[in-house]
Amino acid sequence: MHLTLRRCACGVAAGALSAALVSAGSAGAFAASDPNPMATRTHSPMPTKKAEEITARVNHSSIRHGESVTLTGRTANMAAGARLTVQHLDHGKWTTLRATTVVRKGDTFTVSTKLLAKGKNDLRVVSGPTRSKTITVDVT
Repeated sequence: MHLTLRRCACGVAAGALSAALVSAGSAGAFAASDPNPMATRTHSPMPTKKAEEITARVNHSSIRHGESVTLTGRTANMAAGARLTVQHLDHGKWTTLRATTVVRKGDTFTVSTKLLAKGKNDLRVVSGPTRSKTITVDVT
């Protein structure tokens, strides 16, 4: 009887030790699978590129047939020397005119063009995908 009691006590001790090890292991596994770990930053984030902008205005909103109109304006987030072109809305399609200029130091530009079509002429200044708002000039 003494031998069976001893075996039973060893069995209970082994079971308790196994339970302790299993619960300690599951606690470690639970801690390792924390869904919200503290984030560590190993590098600085890339700076985001700001959108390029073009704002333009004309010197006269109404001119005579064959006269020149001068467009002036400013750019934002564009490099000096970037090429700008003038476009004209013709029968629902934007066509590029020969009038071109570059962005000057200080983010400004000036460009002149002759308008031959009588009536309302819609113009805009373009550089790649960046466009100014439409400017209307009345040619009489």
